[in-house]
Amino acid sequence: MSQPRKKRRRKHRGTQAGTIDRAGRTSRPRTREDAKTESRRRRQERLDRPPTLKGSVQRAAIAAAFFGLLIALVPGFGRTPLQGAFLALFMFVLYIPLGYYTDKAIYNFRQRRKANPKK
Repeated sequence: MSQPRKKRRRKHRGTQAGTIDRAGRTSRPRTREDAKTESRRRRQERLDRPPTLKGSVQRAAIAAAFFGLLIALVPGFGRTPLQGAFLALFMFVLYIPLGYYTDKAIYNFRQRRKANPKK
């Protein structure tokens, strides 16, 4: 049996009293150009934020966990899981300042280039 009418795309929110609250459109649809300019603006804001120690710690934790799993699970390295954990801890401590100062150098380079665009 065919559909008697077009299926609705949004769910109607009904109450017990029988009233139906239907959410209206909250924003206008964006064009491709609007999306591009918004994307560029957000990227620029992200690049203009100075690096934080919190971000460096998070990135170091992910990298050290991956390194520890790789060392512990790949048979070619010949390490026990305990050795992999200690190496991961060492790499975590090493990655924090390494990542922070690398991000800071890149941030400073971008800021200098933005201040003097001719170079």
